[in-house]
Amino acid sequence: MTEIRLRFYEELGDFLPPVRRKREFPYSIGDRETVKHAIEACGVPHTEVELILVNGDSVGFDYQLREEDRISVYPQFEAFDITPLLRVRERPIRNPRFVADVHLGALARYLRMLGFDTLYEESYRDAHIAAISARERRMVLTRDRDLLMHKVITHGRFVRALRPRDQLLEVVDAVDLTGSFSPFTRCMECNSELVRISKDHVQHRVPPDTLEAFTKFSQCSTCERVYWRGSHYRRMCKFIAATFACNENRAGTH
Repeated sequence: MTEIRLRFYEELGDFLPPVRRKREFPYSIGDRETVKHAIEACGVPHTEVELILVNGDSVGFDYQLREEDRISVYPQFEAFDITPLLRVRERPIRNPRFVADVHLGALARYLRMLGFDTLYEESYRDAHIAAISARERRMVLTRDRDLLMHKVITHGRFVRALRPRDQLLEVVDAVDLTGSFSPFTRCMECNSELVRISKDHVQHRVPPDTLEAFTKFSQCSTCERVYWRGSHYRRMCKFIAATFACNENRAGTH
C-alpha cells in the first residue's frame, strides 16, 4: 500500500479528529490522487488552505501524490508575507460580497447592518449557494464544511464561532473588513441598498409620532421598507460600538 505523510497546522486541526491534530500521520493514496483530494478526504475544505508544501516545496492543488511524500498544509498567514510561495490561493475578492448558508441568518443581518452585500435565504440549498458563489464571485460563509468542498467554490470561510456576535467578529477579522464599514446603507431584510426618501413620501407609511419626531428617512430600493434613526437605530449603533470595542480590548491582551 502506497503511503504519504500528512500534517495540518494551526486552525486546520479543527477539522481533524483529536488523534490527528498537531502531528504528522500516514495516509494511503490511490492511483494519480491529487493533494487536493487527499486534503479534503481528511475533512479539510480546500477554501481553508493557503499553502501546501511537499517535501519542502510549494505546490498547487493539482499536484499528484507520490510514495513517501511529506505534506505540510497551512491555513492563512496573518503575520507573514508568503506571496512568493503561494500556489493555491485564488485572487482575493476586491470588494467582498458574501452568500451565507441557512445556519447564519443572524450573521447575514449583522453584515448587512455594516453595509456588506450579503445574500441569505432560508430556502438556499448547498448546490444553489455554490452556484451563486461561482457566478457572482461571492465568498461563502458556512457552518457546513462539506459545502466548502464544492469544486466551483473558490472563496469561503468555515465560521467557527457559535454566537452571532462572535461570528461577526470572526468574519470581520478573517476577511479584514474593518476599514470597509458603511453602516445602515443596506436593508437588513432583503440586502438591497437604501435610498433617501422625502418626508412627504412616507407620511402614510409610518406612525404619526414618528413623522413628527424625525425629518430624515430612507427606503429600501427593492422591498420599500422605510428606515429612520429611532430607538432601533440607536441600539444598533451601541451594538456596533460595544462589539468592536470588545474586540480591540481582547486583541490588546495578546
